[in-house]
Amino acid sequence: MAAGREATGERTGGRGGRGAGKGRAGRREEPRTGLWSRDFGLFFTARAVAKLGDTMLPVALAAGLLQEGYGAGAVGLAMASSVALFAGLVIFGGVIADRFDTRKLMTGADSVRVLTQSVAALLFFTGSAQLWQICVIGGLNGIASALFQPGVASTVPRLAADVQKANGAVRVAESVAALLGPAFAGMLVGLASPGAVFLVHAGTYLVSALCLITLRLPAAAPRAETAAPSRFRADLVEGWHEFRSRVWLWGVISVWGLYMVAAWGPTVPLVATRVVDEHGAGAYGLINTALGAGTVLGGLIALRLRPLRMLRAGAIAFFSVSVFPAAVGAGLPVPGMAAGAFVAGVGTAFWGVMWATTVQTQVRPEVLNRIHAYDVAGSLALLPVGQALAGPAASLFGTDAVLLAGGVVILVCGTVLLLVPGIRRLPRAEPRLTPAASGGTLPAQDEPRRQATA
Repeated sequence: MAAGREATGERTGGRGGRGAGKGRAGRREEPRTGLWSRDFGLFFTARAVAKLGDTMLPVALAAGLLQEGYGAGAVGLAMASSVALFAGLVIFGGVIADRFDTRKLMTGADSVRVLTQSVAALLFFTGSAQLWQICVIGGLNGIASALFQPGVASTVPRLAADVQKANGAVRVAESVAALLGPAFAGMLVGLASPGAVFLVHAGTYLVSALCLITLRLPAAAPRAETAAPSRFRADLVEGWHEFRSRVWLWGVISVWGLYMVAAWGPTVPLVATRVVDEHGAGAYGLINTALGAGTVLGGLIALRLRPLRMLRAGAIAFFSVSVFPAAVGAGLPVPGMAAGAFVAGVGTAFWGVMWATTVQTQVRPEVLNRIHAYDVAGSLALLPVGQALAGPAASLFGTDAVLLAGGVVILVCGTVLLLVPGIRRLPRAEPRLTPAASGGTLPAQDEPRRQATA
């Protein structure tokens, strides 16, 4: 027990971090109820800084590889090397995260990426970067991300009593970072070199790792007692069973697959091509800025609104995403397209907070990492398919028609979400504070309600 407490970082006091048991003087301590505890602040900083670095990476890759004489295809290959391994391995990362200390896994993953991005920086500084080297580095980063990402879902409810506010705050911070990252990367490329961006990117992972190292994470919920230790394959199967047993969960992921293939996947490359060709790169930057600003506002709204049916409210907000591809497809002027992007950003962010909070509060803590991994894998798997189909579809039907059809598909997706009773009627599951084994307090899901609605 003592070793377990040392590993997880027992809470012994401080603002927002008091234990539920008795203090050293026999005084009973109050459970934490606030959001901004020391430990949530560390996690918040880690996510915001890492997001800043991640949004700098595409600029660094494009500038660096073009500087080395490669073309746009090489840039896409370098990015795909990371995404492919991440999407393919994140499910296994979820199993590992449920079996081991998530904080150590996340810190280790960040440490790996500090090393890989430092090597990339050295390669670009010396002018010796080759495509295969950058792809190998991207693949290693994808593996590290697959080990890191599942733990994010279970960390939030362990640190914050108000899971929705925590998700909203993190979403706002990530949105602001996404706005600043590309501009900062462009400035570094102009003033120094692409290698400088990779070096700063490595530094963001170092900051994230240091924050996680000093994080005092409450003990995770104990796994159910079994006659013998479970095997990796059995844990993988259990995660799949937990995933498919919830209509609201696999239903949303199925709808999201349609959205990725027929709407968002084609929208990203077609909007970029259409806007840059007709209005220039500056207009495209303005539209992306408007999209990012909308996500900031959507996150702020999600901090305030507390709907009783979170997925229903999120689905209604999701309808607004259709405005973006429709505005571009309809040939509106740049301000109109930027307004459409802003509205879509609001809806996307609000839905994202509602969805993340639902998963984190409706799923048993001991399988949450695996469920989140299935969620991430299912959300990402079909995005490249939609992007690959964008060009042929535009050649066959025209860019405007494909974008307008994407807007219609988003409306269909939102309608399907509202038509499925298991999604529309799923009640909010408010966590309740229960004493943790380490003397801290943990949010615990409302078990009877979750079982009744799973």
